[in-house]
Amino acid sequence: MVLLEFSMAPLEKGSSVGEYVARSLQIVEASGLDYRLHAMGTLIEGDIDQVLGVLKKCLEAMAADCDRITCTAKLDYRRGHSGRLEAKVSSVEQKLGRPLKKVE
Repeated sequence: MVLLEFSMAPLEKGSSVGEYVARSLQIVEASGLDYRLHAMGTLIEGDIDQVLGVLKKCLEAMAADCDRITCTAKLDYRRGHSGRLEAKVSSVEQKLGRPLKKVE
């Protein structure tokens, strides 16, 4: 399984791009993959083809009316492991012996 963290935004649409983030999140939600939105991007979990397919759809949707787009993406592959969006945070909480703030 793969965790993909990405942040995508148009460059010519001003300083507030929440409308475009919302457009991408509709695509992420429609994929059925587990995801978390946070203040600086989105994390999704799935197989490599699924997560890259979602990233491509988000780019295509934004490119429909944006001439220039910036995107940063980071992948974390770990064979035989799933549910890592929760498990990675839980592991750190266990080591600390207390809960941490989570994206709600």
